[in-house]
Amino acid sequence: MKGSVLLISLLLFMTVTAFAGELRVGVSAVVITPPPGTPLAGYYEPRAATGVSDDIYSKALVIEQGGMRVAIVVCDLLTLPRQTILAARQLIEQQTGIPAAHVMISATHQHTGPVVARESARDQLDGGTSEAGLRYTTLLPPLIARSVVEANQRLTIVRVAAAVGREEHLSFNRRFIMRDGTVSWNPRKQHPDISRPAGPVDPDVGVIYFETPQSKPIATFVNFAMHPDTTGGTKISADYPGVLARALADYKGAEMLTIFANGACGNLNHRNINWNDPQTGAAETRRIGTVLAGAVFKAWYHLKPLEQGVLKVRSEIVRLPLPEITAEDVAKANDVVKRLNDPKTTFMEKVKAFQSLDVAARRGEPWEVEVQVITLGNSVAWVSLPGEAFVELGLAIRHASPFPYTMIVELANGAIGYIPNKPAYAEGNYEVVSARCAAGSGEMLVAAASRMLREMFSPSSGR
Repeated sequence: MKGSVLLISLLLFMTVTAFAGELRVGVSAVVITPPPGTPLAGYYEPRAATGVSDDIYSKALVIEQGGMRVAIVVCDLLTLPRQTILAARQLIEQQTGIPAAHVMISATHQHTGPVVARESARDQLDGGTSEAGLRYTTLLPPLIARSVVEANQRLTIVRVAAAVGREEHLSFNRRFIMRDGTVSWNPRKQHPDISRPAGPVDPDVGVIYFETPQSKPIATFVNFAMHPDTTGGTKISADYPGVLARALADYKGAEMLTIFANGACGNLNHRNINWNDPQTGAAETRRIGTVLAGAVFKAWYHLKPLEQGVLKVRSEIVRLPLPEITAEDVAKANDVVKRLNDPKTTFMEKVKAFQSLDVAARRGEPWEVEVQVITLGNSVAWVSLPGEAFVELGLAIRHASPFPYTMIVELANGAIGYIPNKPAYAEGNYEVVSARCAAGSGEMLVAAASRMLREMFSPSSGR
């Protein structure tokens, strides 16, 4: 399907609005740590969990106002495929009465967590089709649902405050324009041929703080854009979001839950090419989490109480075109799969092979992905994106948003891999070669999200 058909955003759910009234919030964290031997996600090689550095969680925030409830869930996982989202939503609706359409579920994208089978050609490589991988995939939706059930049982009257902090020294664009005009991905540190970064970063740290009328901390929602690929190794870890959560709990108390959602960071990571120190391992994870916690601590100075406005939720399905692949691409891909264990098989050969096979498996059918927007009054908006979106796309949504506190939540309600912005497709390299959607797809998501944000904003009501 080509042309105008692919430009149509199909309305999935009508906007649902709650009447203004007392705002109640409940939170919960359920351990989703797998047993030893479970396949690990994150790299183009098989790995299995050998232990646990720190537990990983499904963290849920349920918001209720005027009889309407929404749930925002973030899991310490690399990615959550659409089928897992739908299964968890169904259980949540059955067990809590919260409509499936009112639930946003995302992954932090840490690289030291279990594989969740995603019906991809890559599942066989990283263990998604193994007995242990399939067992974890089956057990996950009930655990996610349990976190929402518990949060729903703990609803209490709250007041809300928000701020936007800044941290300009943690994230870096990992694509670089070289002196010969090409674009490189993660070049070695201090490479003499680096000219400049190929794109921007997003230094904003979004903070939404919930507490009781008696000033008892309930939850802090933190939004920042940067790959959590720091810890490495084969032990389960939440990476820097886990360090962040522990640091904030040390300050506010163990009963306060920190929920971290990753922003649009498909082309961002923590790697400073001008700094020679090795930036991997548990020590680096602690450094990054501590620095980010410092940004949140500083943002607390600027928290502004928010007037209680109405709660709204809306979703749209957007049909994204597929990138072009040839019969030759598929033939090469099948050959690469046969020699995955051959040391002569390069990383980029594997990347292109799995991309070609996944695109071919769709037989020309566009991706049908969900963009969801949850808003609270005229102040806060949560926007879901279904993959690893380039930072330029998240910045474009925030620029278009009339809500002063717009949280971009990537890898939410499904995951189709990398979503580069249109200019990046001409530059090539890793994320573009890996992308399962065609050039212009990211801009279609921006258009859908921006339109919903404008339509859900009520100029006549207060902030």
